Parts: sequence; C-alpha cells; structure tokens
Amino acid sequence: MSGDGFRIRGMRRDEIAIAVDWAAGEGWNPGLADADCFASVDPEGFFIGEYDGTPAATLSVINYGERFSFLGFYIVRPDLRGRGFGLRTWKAGIPHAGTRTVGLDGVTAQQDNYSKSGFIFAYNNIRYGGVPSSPDASIATVPLSEVPFAAIEQSDAAVFPAERPGFLRAWTGTEGHTGRAVLRDGRLAAWGVIRPCRLGRKIGPLIADGRATAEAVFAALAGNEAGEVFLDVPQPNREAMALAAAHGLAPVFETARMYTGSIRPVDVQRVFGVTTFELG
Repeated sequence: MSGDGFRIRGMRRDEIAIAVDWAAGEGWNPGLADADCFASVDPEGFFIGEYDGTPAATLSVINYGERFSFLGFYIVRPDLRGRGFGLRTWKAGIPHAGTRTVGLDGVTAQQDNYSKSGFIFAYNNIRYGGVPSSPDASIATVPLSEVPFAAIEQSDAAVFPAERPGFLRAWTGTEGHTGRAVLRDGRLAAWGVIRPCRLGRKIGPLIADGRATAEAVFAALAGNEAGEVFLDVPQPNREAMALAAAHGLAPVFETARMYTGSIRPVDVQRVFGVTTFELG
C-alpha cells in the first residue's frame, strides 16, 4: 500500500460483480449474469484499486490466447475521481496483456486519452435501444443448442480477433441466455444470443451472412417477450444500422473501438450485434 492509502491488487472472482455494478451506474446496462460469464475467461485479468480499504477503481485486461487482449471496466468511483487512482490502476493492469494487441470499446469522450496510451481508432459502435416493432420471422430458426459448437466457434473466429471457446461456452450456455440460429444446407448462416439486463434485454452477438438472416434471428430473439431491447452495432455495417432503425430502435450512445496494434482480419460486415462492450 502506498503512503496515501491506495493499493492495487487482483480481484477475487466474487468481486467482479463490483465492476459490473459500477458499469451499470455509468449507464452501460450489463447483463444479469455477466459477472460469472466474464470470470470464466481470464480470472487473473481483473484489477481493483482500493483507497483506505474500500473499492476505488476497477479495470479488466482479459487475455484471449497469445496475441490479443481486451480492456474494459476502466472506472473510478465518482467521489474519488481526479486523484490519479484510475491511471495508477491502468498502469498496474496493462502489463497483464504482455506483448498482445489490446482492444477496447471506450466512450468517445475518452478517445484522446486512449490515444495517448497507444490506442488507434478503428470505428464507432452505436448502441440502439427501444421497444422493437413487430419483427418479421419469415425465415425459420432453430435453438442455438442444436448447432454444433464447432460451427459457432468458427463463426465467431471470423469476426473476433481471437479464438475464445471458453467464453463462448459460458455465454451460450448460461441460464437466462437464449440463442437462435439459421441453418442453410447444414451451414450456420446466422446466430445470436439475447440476455436479460438491468434494463430490458440485450442481443449480442448477432452474427449473420446478410441482413435477411440477421432479421430472422433478431425476430426470433426479440419477439419472445415484451419490453426494451438493445443492440450494439458496428457503424461500418450499414445494413445492421438499417435493421435496428427498421425495428424502431434508436441510438442511445456510442463507443470507439480502438486497438494498440494490428489484429488478424475480421469481417465486420457480418457483425450485426457486438457481443459485449466490456469483453469484446
């Protein structure tokens, strides 16, 4: 512990809920089971800064394999901001990524600060939300549980900078998370997951080979109960933004997707909904 009463350490698994609660307080609207899903990936990648023995700052630096890491939960308790606790936690946590390229989804207001730490802007993601209009379910879907996991893993690997089978198993298998898919000639053409959040429900991921199949999965997921639905859309995918708007969803806020270096090629045009801003 430093002389000013501040120290940084790794979070225990049960403390990840603190970061999730703080994210909710910042308006990020996390899922009800997010903490347990996130803990399944890289338990050593969560950090907490304490001031006089109480939580003051959080950060996650989650390693996916040997080449890619994702940063999230960079939050300082509101009453302790402006004292440097966030930056000190950042400096303590970033080395966990080693030589990996690090990605993040940061609020656009912080983009300049992230740039100073070596992050380069890639594109914006836009969160859409609202009560969706009557979805069209003209294309048949099947439960995601009927799709071979290898096909889900392969589809995700085409749109994300690293393989993440452990996370996918947790995300698709958690109670309360519902998945649907479109199969064409035995091939996985589209799939998605919806989960209950602090407010309404959120669809993510939503991966599809085109808008028609994305619409089918969106309809199957969003239409199973009433209430607000949220969808995080990469701005380069114009068809995804059109899908959200066509169903009556409106922009809520934006994040900037940024990376510290190169990543393997990913097909953003297949991403109709980002899995999660916190872990990518």
